[in-house]
Amino acid sequence: MHEVAVEEHEREISALELQAERSPAAAARGVLLVVNHSRVHAPLSVVLATVLYCAEFVCAAVLSCMYHQTGDVIWTGFTVTFMLLPAVLIQLTLTFIHRDLGRDRPLVLLMHLLLLGPVVRCFQALFVYFKSGKEEEPYVTISRKINLTKGQGMPMEWEIGQTERTLATHRNAFKRTAVIQAFLGSTPQLTLQLYATIQEKYFFMPSRLALMMITLISITYGALVCSVLAIQIRYDDYKVRLRFKAYLCMIVWRGLEIATRVTALVFFSTALTHWVILVGMANLLFFFFLPWAEFWAKKGSLTENVEKNFSKVGTTVVLCMFTLLYACINVFCWSAVQLDLSHRELIERKQRWDRLALYYFGRFLENFLLITLWYFYKSDFYEYVCAPLLAVQLLICYSLAVLFMLLFYQFCHPCRRLFKHNIHDCLHCICCRRGGSRATGRRGKLPPSYSTAATMVLVPEEPLELLGSQNSHPPEGSEQETAIVEDMMEAA
Repeated sequence: MHEVAVEEHEREISALELQAERSPAAAARGVLLVVNHSRVHAPLSVVLATVLYCAEFVCAAVLSCMYHQTGDVIWTGFTVTFMLLPAVLIQLTLTFIHRDLGRDRPLVLLMHLLLLGPVVRCFQALFVYFKSGKEEEPYVTISRKINLTKGQGMPMEWEIGQTERTLATHRNAFKRTAVIQAFLGSTPQLTLQLYATIQEKYFFMPSRLALMMITLISITYGALVCSVLAIQIRYDDYKVRLRFKAYLCMIVWRGLEIATRVTALVFFSTALTHWVILVGMANLLFFFFLPWAEFWAKKGSLTENVEKNFSKVGTTVVLCMFTLLYACINVFCWSAVQLDLSHRELIERKQRWDRLALYYFGRFLENFLLITLWYFYKSDFYEYVCAPLLAVQLLICYSLAVLFMLLFYQFCHPCRRLFKHNIHDCLHCICCRRGGSRATGRRGKLPPSYSTAATMVLVPEEPLELLGSQNSHPPEGSEQETAIVEDMMEAA
């Protein structure tokens, strides 16, 4: 089905190119004008986020009732807390994005008070989608992007109608609620239920097992959304789309990373219960104050584009909540973005490869230390488990997560041809530097890389344009670059 969609899309682009060739004005400007209101993509991300929200809420409610019946007050309290906290924050987020407080919409506000806001928004998005195409509507805005095809960039324009804009607003909102659900509710919920399972000697209740599986899916999806949003923000001038193999690579990368991290924290908590609080708070506070320390070091001023009606205090509160979400993400996995509180978009567009390398190197050392301490201080229950093999498996899983991350940037990143060097070049430079003076003499004569897919390197700034005419044409035999994103989020 995916290949059929790609073929239809290529046929559509070919027809549009012929139309542009016939238009002298468009050819003179170098802009390809695309007029197509008939193809409105289904809001699948909205439906998926709503299904995960409802499934996790229902499973957590059933499990908390079972804990209450058995008299487990502590498990009941924490389960209800991690169920209600993200639900309330999601209602506030949806209300804030859609600006419902200034409208006369009592039914929608009532549904939000009943924690059913995502369900109502999902039905609204589906209603708009199924209603689209029945009558022609004028466009409300124009989106201009650079289309990457076979290593070449072509400026293009899209006329965006009211339907696409409305669906884009819903997609934007639900992508943010998916991240909130994943890292403010699902991650602590999964950690709690795994800890309770081990403390009860691996007694798997069906409801608990179902909740753990749903939370793991929710966290992986939230991390996936973070990665995609990071690409769309950094390469805002380009229209790109991730292929199926890119999504598959990211799912394996994020799933292994999160599962290993949660397991390491839970194992450490079973051996040294009180020390895990110190580890968690140290991680949280470090990533919370890191953007603020950089903000104070730059002597910047708070952005005024968060909300026009907010005062300085209101803006600070919103930024603190945003920073808290950023810290919670980094406690469990790489957030894929860096915050810049002085920037109007709050996100640093430049890719910081040095921070990426430092994060995964430090996280690997921390997981290794936590697993080692668990191995030496584990309880007698683990005598029936091969603890050394389990420790090695956790480290191997985290190493595999890093490997799939490198594979993604090497072969699957949609804008990898905009990078200056690939992993082979980076490793070659590192080996040359270690070679001493003899390598220094040959530094300017590095052989060309065998790989046609460029990827990350530690450089001071990220190139956001095609790098000269010699890099505009890919070598023979290279795979075709992807073209258009299926989502109209950035168009709004």
